[in-house]
Amino acid sequence: MFTSSSIIDNLNQSEGLEYKKLCRLLKITKKSDKDKLDIALTALEKLEIINKNEDNKYTCIKDSDHLVAKIRCSSKGYCFAVRGKDKEDIYIKENLLNYAWNGDKVLVRIIKEGYRRRSPEGIVDCILERSNQILLSKVEIINNNVYAIPIDDRILSKIKLPKENKKYTFKAENKNIVKVEIDRFPIGQEEGLGHVIQELKLNNNEELDTDFVLSKSNIVKTYNLNHVESKKIEKRERVDLTDKNSYLFKSWNSNNSPMLPMIQIEQGKNKGTLLWIHTNNLAERVDLNSKKSLEILFNGFESIPLLNDWQNYLSRSIINDSEFKLDEKNEAISLCLHLNSDNEIVDWSFHLTLVKCSLIVGSDHTNALLSRKSKTRITSRVLKPIKEHIDDLDKILEISCSFRKKNLLEGKVEIPAPLNKINSLEEFFIHNPAEYSKGYFESLNKEDCQTYLSPILHEANLIWYKHSIQYGLKSAGYISKGLDYVNANEIIKYSEFIDSDIELNEDGNVSFSQIIKLCGDDNKKRILHKLLINEFKENQIRLISKNPDNDESEKLFISPWTIPGFDLTNLINQYCIYNMIINGKKSKKNNTNPVNISESNSLDLVNWDIFNSSISKNLEIFFNKFVVDKLNEYKYKVNQYKSNMINIKKVRKAEKLLGNTYNGFILAVQTYGFFVEISELNVEGLVHVSTLNNDWYEYRSRQNLLIGRKSKKSYKVGDSIEVKIIKVDILKYQIDLELI
Repeated sequence: MFTSSSIIDNLNQSEGLEYKKLCRLLKITKKSDKDKLDIALTALEKLEIINKNEDNKYTCIKDSDHLVAKIRCSSKGYCFAVRGKDKEDIYIKENLLNYAWNGDKVLVRIIKEGYRRRSPEGIVDCILERSNQILLSKVEIINNNVYAIPIDDRILSKIKLPKENKKYTFKAENKNIVKVEIDRFPIGQEEGLGHVIQELKLNNNEELDTDFVLSKSNIVKTYNLNHVESKKIEKRERVDLTDKNSYLFKSWNSNNSPMLPMIQIEQGKNKGTLLWIHTNNLAERVDLNSKKSLEILFNGFESIPLLNDWQNYLSRSIINDSEFKLDEKNEAISLCLHLNSDNEIVDWSFHLTLVKCSLIVGSDHTNALLSRKSKTRITSRVLKPIKEHIDDLDKILEISCSFRKKNLLEGKVEIPAPLNKINSLEEFFIHNPAEYSKGYFESLNKEDCQTYLSPILHEANLIWYKHSIQYGLKSAGYISKGLDYVNANEIIKYSEFIDSDIELNEDGNVSFSQIIKLCGDDNKKRILHKLLINEFKENQIRLISKNPDNDESEKLFISPWTIPGFDLTNLINQYCIYNMIINGKKSKKNNTNPVNISESNSLDLVNWDIFNSSISKNLEIFFNKFVVDKLNEYKYKVNQYKSNMINIKKVRKAEKLLGNTYNGFILAVQTYGFFVEISELNVEGLVHVSTLNNDWYEYRSRQNLLIGRKSKKSYKVGDSIEVKIIKVDILKYQIDLELI
């Protein structure tokens, strides 16, 4: 179904579109859909957002007063139109939202300029795209009418339901939440309409948790992956490496977890090393020229961990044809790194290859390799069966550690993965080497072999950024941020965690690594890691191109391509590499000396466009702002889902322990109370200020503590206290505690 956003996006990418061509681009054929399009076009014209010229072509009005933004609401009813990086948010009063909901993409007009510290104020003139097609709600009877009341208190509307949906009326003892499909969004004086499509009785029913959290995170699977079939690979010249040992490092336990690349090592006699990264060949398997495939891929951009399982974004047939299986030959797209004796990268080259998996390396292998006292004697029962591969694996682990050490010396931050004490969440806590939305590295961990894959893939992804930017090719990626300093005012709040005096630098800052070293207690160190993680903002996917006017041209980007089985970002970058290898121009016209554009030593020799207009136009389908915005929207939803899935399972755990008392640490202090981590259970809960009834407590933000007016009793970050679990709320993922 088309949206106002898709109309504007198509018009923005052209000099003007006739009605028939616009229908074709929007895939509109039915008369009922054309009638809706006519209404949308008329409304957008009246709002002076689009224009119909004398040639009967629709165009966007370039100098419009309207700004594209996303609505973000708080549970307290404050709403803002968020415009993105370095742009000021616009405050929207509830009566000027025009029924826009949290997450909706809108056109906003500023009606009052901001001044001093006040944000500008605006009005929503047009809702471009709705974020919610399905609402999780409670069914209530109001004035003899049946309504769905969204459980997300950031959505400020109710939806009228048919009378027969009365049977789903909310009962607290059942916690019976319903999924409501929207038939008509509220508009003007007209109420929103919908109908119940599923009831979720959540009370003591953990089997519904995944469905509940996916729906609450607005991840609704409405597409059939089986329609995306696996292409047959054309016969091409490939480097045959099937006689070489290639290693697949894998910690994920699920059969359908994302496909991972293989590592191959060739140690030279002159102390130099060839390190190969073989990636699953999805660029040749997925038909990215098929409209049907693209439509499905653009609905689910990423593979998602479930409970002991995964929801893949690719079809089973593509995965079966592309994944590396033990002792089977596979086509791959590979990067060869030339390393010197200090494990520094001196050269690289991209290739189409034929490879074979020699060994699947598990966490038991890395644990045994890195725990053994002597490299000369192999006594471990885990290592004896793979004795012939140990030299290669030792070298791969050495290179991985060397790459990570270099990153840390450059100012990057390394933080250990959080602990997990809930078996069903195991796939959520195993390190994901394709994850770059965090602003820090997860520590290398011998009990999780995928952590040792990460430093190698990080270098491979960084190389594609360098290679593509030199050729003027677009890619999708992240700014590789390093955040090694926290303001001294923040450190004061964590002072209870530090065992020694802190020495600040001349700017009043202190490094992360210094803080961690000064923290002696393991529990406090772990909690400090949690607090420091909050200092990092999530990295967003960006469209990367060589643009002299781009103020970010000097920043370090990373363009992931090595795990295309994980998400579309990796896949489209790999697709660009594949096109470079087979379709890239290797010389200027009339030049008889072709250059190998897949090698690093060609970068300074090429001064021509390596893609013709046809290939460039084909790649433009993926490397544009519309796709990147969609990738970020989906990434945001997935990160919310992962966090909430972990939270609901912690609440379920606490639900079985109501009334029990535990020791804990204060994690954070707010005006309304403080959050406590129960280390024994690895769960967090809130001690509300209203339960501290022995005194009146006030919040002091500078010291980050609550203090009693009479008793002067204080509660601050790092305090050890005893608490009791008194209440849990499955719908809000909340655990309530009280002091003992």
